[in-house]
Amino acid sequence: MVTDVLPVAETEEQYDAIDDAELLAGVLALCEHLGLTGEVAAFDEGSLPVYAVGDDLVIKLYPPLHEKDLAIERDVLRALEGRLSIATPGVKDAGEFHGWGYVLMDRLHGEDVKRAWPKIPRHERERLAVQLGKALARLHAVTPPDVLGPADWAAFCAERAVATVERNRARGLDQTWLDQIPGFLGSVDLEPGEPVLLHTEFMDVHVLVREEAGAWRLSGLFDFEPAMRGACEYDLVAVGVFLTRGDRSLMRAFLDGYGYPEERRAALPRKVMAYALLHVYSHLPWYFREVPASGATTFDELADRWFGAEESPSQVYRPAGA
Repeated sequence: MVTDVLPVAETEEQYDAIDDAELLAGVLALCEHLGLTGEVAAFDEGSLPVYAVGDDLVIKLYPPLHEKDLAIERDVLRALEGRLSIATPGVKDAGEFHGWGYVLMDRLHGEDVKRAWPKIPRHERERLAVQLGKALARLHAVTPPDVLGPADWAAFCAERAVATVERNRARGLDQTWLDQIPGFLGSVDLEPGEPVLLHTEFMDVHVLVREEAGAWRLSGLFDFEPAMRGACEYDLVAVGVFLTRGDRSLMRAFLDGYGYPEERRAALPRKVMAYALLHVYSHLPWYFREVPASGATTFDELADRWFGAEESPSQVYRPAGA
């Protein structure tokens, strides 16, 4: 008889106070309920609890206050299964257990790009950037599941424009940058075109790679609970800050792989910079730590620094250990 259940997590305070051992006991009870065998081990990173079950399965948990995220992740993974040039987890089961939601999915294998990048030769990085661009283009071509929002992209952007100054102020952004946000946002045309399926965090910690026969290849893409529908350029925020990291040749390779039209590339950096400010997780002080401003003092300059793809070898960023 199962006696250990998942802890109460109706509020952020309750969720933050959960003891790891108590949560693990609940996960073991869930595994027993599902008839799963194999060693259960928590992954260190992620905003929601994720556990490996043996070598082939993963359980992701959704506390009651994040109930809507379950439907998003489940439906997006089902929509993507077998559709991309990079593996995504297949959904084995999804449901509710003692007030928490769960998705049981395939386990992906490999090393995340954040850890692997310093070991990957330059020519291999450029090849992977092309492949990542192709993968994101295929993702954007998949019909967004009905569960995804926002319903009105323009209204979403307007709401985020009101909130972003205070959000970034709370995160410690310097006043000289805060003062420029309203004027810059007002100067950028964000006509989105047809809304696409967005990952929203297409970044180094969510992409896996493996080295096989002396060559690196993409082996997985995961973490879809923040998925949305909206302008394709919104997904390039995480690409520019966490994957290409201000490296123009890598951004150019990525855009080539994506098939982003040449005639639209000149306007692209300012548009992506605007979405960096409007992003649900906008955090410019963090972005500055990832990719230093290197003398940029305006958002136009910063847009070119972070998201530019035109030749300028003196501005190429080399991540630590590269």
